[in-house]
Amino acid sequence: MAIRISEPFTQDAFKDLRAGDSVLLTGTVYTARDAAHKRIVEMLDRGEETPFEISNSIIYYVGPTPAKPGRPIGSAGPTTSYRMDAYAPRLLDLGQLAMIGKGQRSDEVMDAVVRNGAVYFAAIGGAAALMAGCVKSAEVIAFDDLGAEAVRKLYVEDLPVTVVLDSAGGNLYKEGQQAYLESAAK
Repeated sequence: MAIRISEPFTQDAFKDLRAGDSVLLTGTVYTARDAAHKRIVEMLDRGEETPFEISNSIIYYVGPTPAKPGRPIGSAGPTTSYRMDAYAPRLLDLGQLAMIGKGQRSDEVMDAVVRNGAVYFAAIGGAAALMAGCVKSAEVIAFDDLGAEAVRKLYVEDLPVTVVLDSAGGNLYKEGQQAYLESAAK
C-alpha cells in the first residue's frame, strides 16, 4: 500500500520512509536537470536568490515534452539522476528534502541524503504519459532559454514514486541486488 504525502513537505513527513516504500506525492514539485542545476549553483556562488526556495523543496529531474492542447505538460518521465550528483549534495545541505529521478547515485549524494534526513525517489521510467497525468499545473519559473530543461513549478496529485535512498542509509538498488543474489544462490 502506498504512503500518501501532501504539502506542506517537511522533514518529519519523510523521516520514517524506507527504501522500497511506495509513495504518492501531492503538492508543489520543481523540475530541474543538469543545466538548470549548474545555473542554480552558480547563483548560490554569487549570493543571488534562487528561482525557488531550496529549503523543503522536491526537485524532479525531468525535461518534459511540449504540452498538448488542454494539458499542463507533455510526457514527463524521469531522467538519469547521476548527472545531478555534482550539485545535489550542496542543495541537500541547504535543506532540499527530496529528489525524483531514475538510476543510482554517488556515495556523496547518499551521504548528503543521510546527513540531511532527505530522500531520493525513483519515478517510473518508461511511463512518461502516466507521470504527466499526475501533473495538474505547470509553469516555467526560470531559465526559459533551456527549453525542456527550464525550471518549472509543478503541482502534482498522487505522483507515484518509490523510495530508493532513505535518511537511515537504506539503498534499494543495493538491497535489491543483494536479495536477488542471495535468492539466486539458493
